[in-house]
Amino acid sequence: MNLIRFTLATTIALFILFSAPPKIYSECTKNKPATVFLGVITLHHPLVMFKYYQPFVDYLSKKTPYKFELKISQDYGTIVKYLVDGTIDVAILGGFTYLKARKEAGVVPILGTLNAEKKPLCQAIFIAKEDNKEINTIHDIKGKRFAFASEYSTSGNLAPLYYLYSKEGIRLEDLAEYRNLKYHDSVAREVLRGNFDAGVVLGSVAMQYKGMGIKFIGKTDPFPSFLIVARPGAAPEMVHSIEKALLSLDYDDPACRKIMDSWDVNIRHGFTKVSDSDYDVIRKMVSYLNKEGIRLGVKK
Repeated sequence: MNLIRFTLATTIALFILFSAPPKIYSECTKNKPATVFLGVITLHHPLVMFKYYQPFVDYLSKKTPYKFELKISQDYGTIVKYLVDGTIDVAILGGFTYLKARKEAGVVPILGTLNAEKKPLCQAIFIAKEDNKEINTIHDIKGKRFAFASEYSTSGNLAPLYYLYSKEGIRLEDLAEYRNLKYHDSVAREVLRGNFDAGVVLGSVAMQYKGMGIKFIGKTDPFPSFLIVARPGAAPEMVHSIEKALLSLDYDDPACRKIMDSWDVNIRHGFTKVSDSDYDVIRKMVSYLNKEGIRLGVKK
């Protein structure tokens, strides 16, 4: 009799143990929002990126039915790999990185970023140390040590190279030395330290260093700004929720500005719809430089 009671009790216990959790799990998670991983090209050191992009991700989590999580990569190339292997679902890219991600991962453009003038454009600025009397214009960089940003950067590599070759008649072999550094901030700091005579950075980064010993010696023509992309097959509802959340913002509205001012300057002025054809100008730059023998996206 005791054996029967023990067996019955054990059976009931095992039934409860193995059948109850699925029910509890279902009740706890059925309303849990789906997680969307968002990556950003590394314009700055990862700690700086986290500071200015985590509030943006938090806003999306608050204003959409999804939970967004920020995924910081160590360099530009890694973010394309993340899109290819599905580590991230959405990303903020520059023009050249977008072309690479479009080719390798089939990403779809969602929105472009606006600048302070409410245009979907940005510019690169050539810089030198303020007390360098030998360099005052772009033409003066001939025979000097020059720093570019990442080899995948549109504003720190592609657009400046295109401008130097097509507008200034300056080729890489005209420089005494040139190197691609990891971040735009790195370029500005190395120029300040005197390790390079001049360099080129995204306009917003140049402005951050204005008054800190950096002078501007020229700038590129404007080119298409950053854009938000989604992996192919992304849920239309998720993409629409991003569009709705971001297109509803107006930087001129004090309430919106209070939110957006905590974001990186390159995304805080608002967003607009974009299409693949908007980045044909980037394709033109790539094609031109390829004909000039420049291998883009390759570490020098």
